Amino acid sequence: MLPVLGQASTHKRIEIDLANQRLYAYEGDRMVYNFLVSTGKWGRTPTGSFRIWIKLRYCLMHGGSKALHTYYYLPNVPYVMYFYNWQHPKWQGYGIHGTYWHSNFGHTMSHGCINMKTEEAALLYYWAQPDLQGRGSIYATNDNPGTEIIIYGQAPRE
Repeated sequence: MLPVLGQASTHKRIEIDLANQRLYAYEGDRMVYNFLVSTGKWGRTPTGSFRIWIKLRYCLMHGGSKALHTYYYLPNVPYVMYFYNWQHPKWQGYGIHGTYWHSNFGHTMSHGCINMKTEEAALLYYWAQPDLQGRGSIYATNDNPGTEIIIYGQAPRE
């Protein structure tokens, strides 16, 4: 069988190193991206193995606590890739996404998500599975599964 043009024949995965605040994207053993990120400060980013379950071109994000001065309301967050596993279900809302409200990458800044420079989040969004199939947003399926995400290390307490 001939490969489909643009279809990757090697396994894609994303690794997030909390200790160094870095995201690495691999095709097989070859690193294709290496980005500085910001992970959880007010809510710790979970560790483990995850899968992307949905990709949203834009998304409203809000949460935190007004009493603790951690409340946030962020319309049109770009290039959102939500991920989950059996310990951290979809409703918890962990994701990788572009960030327009800060540029302090390399330091913990989020409520548990992985914040990226918007232009770098765009590269990752179009590279990662599930394949968008010409759409702006898409759910992962058995036939079009999400990329594996491995998160490890311990973020610095800043």
